[in-house]
Amino acid sequence: MTHSIANESSLITGANAGLGKETARQLALKRETKKVILFCRNRARAEAAKQDLEAKTGKRVFEILIGDVTDANSVRRAVEEIKEPIDAVILNAGGVVGKTAAKLTPSGMNELSATNILGNVVLVLELLKRDKIRKTVLSVSAEAVPGVKMLGVKPVSMRTSSVDEFVAVLDGSYFGDKFNALQAYAYVKYAETMWTLSMARKYPQLKFIVVSPGNTSGTQAPNALPLPMRIMLKYVMMPIVFPLMGEMVHTLEVGAKRFVDGISDEQYKSGVFYASKEGKLSGDMVDQSTFFTDLKNTSFQDNANEAIHHFIN
Repeated sequence: MTHSIANESSLITGANAGLGKETARQLALKRETKKVILFCRNRARAEAAKQDLEAKTGKRVFEILIGDVTDANSVRRAVEEIKEPIDAVILNAGGVVGKTAAKLTPSGMNELSATNILGNVVLVLELLKRDKIRKTVLSVSAEAVPGVKMLGVKPVSMRTSSVDEFVAVLDGSYFGDKFNALQAYAYVKYAETMWTLSMARKYPQLKFIVVSPGNTSGTQAPNALPLPMRIMLKYVMMPIVFPLMGEMVHTLEVGAKRFVDGISDEQYKSGVFYASKEGKLSGDMVDQSTFFTDLKNTSFQDNANEAIHHFIN
């Protein structure tokens, strides 16, 4: 028998659409929820999402916080507006963005890394500095880390997982002129995952957990892929091939429920990356370190943490 964790307040980055918005909806419907903070970049889209969520849930628990996760100072300014501690933080902002590895943000991270890591990490560090996290931090990762054979995504395989190698992943130089957005995304998510596992050891009083939403229909994720892959995924793989294969695709509601369960269910432990079973993209979540053993390497975890701090001023 598992026990639930009551979260009265939560904050979700990238909350105006897709998985972030659906997670906000599900959390609002929980009896104990008193506040759901929608951390978004665009105020107009955030206001529209808030109105829609209030209409769908009948709840007035949503608040808006504006910040750009690719801009560390923007996130720092946003955190200054948070006056009360938050029970759970869901680092949902991210995705397969950027057509090249070379487009750098002011931080020195490339666009792909900054969107998935920079602001999410700064948010957590600033909240911790102010003692504003009560219970849980959930980082969003992907089955791409241990590999997705049918999508041509090989398991992450770094030569040494050294600090320098992680830095190269984060600034894009690791990929040279052979940049594949989906494969690079796996490496960036590996870095974020390892940072989270490092934080779990550094802050044992809190729960730091990593969860993949799995292969979820109804998100904007395919839109960032190159045109041939986007068409194949949206119109062939998602609606036709995956449903025939079993445990390969699920709805937006199921994907978001993984996040809700991750912060609410005590069976999901700190310091673990939970995602689909090996070779699957849906179904039950399991500890990924049982078959992707690099996740257990504490030196690799700390190297990822140090590399990320290389870009945070």
